[in-house]
Amino acid sequence: MEGHEVDVVVAGGGPTGMMLAAELRLHGVGVLVVERDAEPKKLVRSLGLHVRSVEVLDQRGLLDRFLAAGTKYPAGGSFAGIPKPVPQGLDTSHPYLIGMPQTITDRLLEEQAAEAGAQIRRGCAVVGVSQDDDGVTVALADGTEVRARYLVGCDGGRSTIRKLLGIGFPGEPAQTEWLLGEMDATEAPERIAATVAEIRKTQLGFGVGPTGRGGWRVVVPAARVADERATPPTFEELRERLTAFAGTDFGVHSPRWLSRFDDATRLADRYRAGRILLAGDAVHVHPPLGGQGLNLGIQDAFNLGWKLAAAINGWAPDDLLDTYEAERRPVAADVLDLTRAQAVLISTDPGPQAVRRLFAQLMDFEDVNRFLTERITAIGIRYDFGPGPELLGRRLRDMPIGRGRLYELMRRGRGLLLDRTGSLAVDGWSDRVDLVADPSPELDAPAVLLRPDGHVAWIGDDQRALADHLSRWFGAPHRQPAAT
Repeated sequence: MEGHEVDVVVAGGGPTGMMLAAELRLHGVGVLVVERDAEPKKLVRSLGLHVRSVEVLDQRGLLDRFLAAGTKYPAGGSFAGIPKPVPQGLDTSHPYLIGMPQTITDRLLEEQAAEAGAQIRRGCAVVGVSQDDDGVTVALADGTEVRARYLVGCDGGRSTIRKLLGIGFPGEPAQTEWLLGEMDATEAPERIAATVAEIRKTQLGFGVGPTGRGGWRVVVPAARVADERATPPTFEELRERLTAFAGTDFGVHSPRWLSRFDDATRLADRYRAGRILLAGDAVHVHPPLGGQGLNLGIQDAFNLGWKLAAAINGWAPDDLLDTYEAERRPVAADVLDLTRAQAVLISTDPGPQAVRRLFAQLMDFEDVNRFLTERITAIGIRYDFGPGPELLGRRLRDMPIGRGRLYELMRRGRGLLLDRTGSLAVDGWSDRVDLVADPSPELDAPAVLLRPDGHVAWIGDDQRALADHLSRWFGAPHRQPAAT
């Protein structure tokens, strides 16, 4: 089939898909988001954004609108529900979480994608895909087809795209399930709080807390793993489980939504098949311990967006798209291990409880507490760019730059050379990379080259070495105008 109706089809209109759509539009890429559900989901699985996601929002000029709709909380100080003081000296200018229901996160990211110019079609499921050397044909449930250069499946843990591609999704099946919902209650708030506090001394998978919107959010272990996990539980089922744990159902009534989630832990064999890529829950699922799932997907999109745009806009080095999987799959594997570890530590069995007590003692060491916090919040990620200083491969925190801030300079999604030597140049790449001379005394390096996602791609002071790394990440230099 000749021609393309759109550059990229994004299957799935959740936070990963909408973040990716906005990133692609930042680089002028035509995007169509197709979402199976006709209306946005009302259920709330995620309750906030970790530090690295907060930084991502700031790097794209979105942070103020999220702060206006959410609540700041101190970052870290809790692993597997073990309360500890927030570690001091985190390497970030944003040492906080943003608490907000996922419904608001979803809405704000969809608004951003739409404002950036992405097309969004709801009630539109993908039922088939085929690809050739020139592009991808996406078949939709209404009988129509869309021709695109690339397709990205951001369609969740039961990803249709992943299944159509036959990509394996190995891991551990669900052993435990929880029922989740939002509803009203007639019991006095202080009685609910006292009862829940007592139960959570031994059952960290149980919780009933105020939503801040006049209702209560309930989480309670299910009696068993359901055969049809995509089917929401009944309200009566949830009330029965509340009574089983608390001796009362707290007078819950008028449920706004009900859902279920489990502890299945899986990681896709690969993130790409030709011109079709996967991101978010389509390539990794895990229990919600640590609250990393939504954040992991947003950060997948942030890594992939500029690389896919570079391929479409014609300047990507040959293997740039391959670095998406090479960098993000190990991050997902680490998150899965973190959730596995936390799942052990919240077990009520004597052995895991002994390990939990030991962990609680170890977390009194500031370095241990900081190490775990950096992993949960994703600010400790270091991509493997080969040997070099510790900063190489890590994202650079925000810092003052002249009269502004570093993250303000990154909002166009371009590369950035911060040069304290005053002798370096980006000639030949100036259409893709910006230069800031004498950037900040806080930068403890002669010069650093930042990718559009803020990770340090090179550190040094030699122009020839810089040119090699510019080519590595930003492709061949453009030709200089011929002298006349």
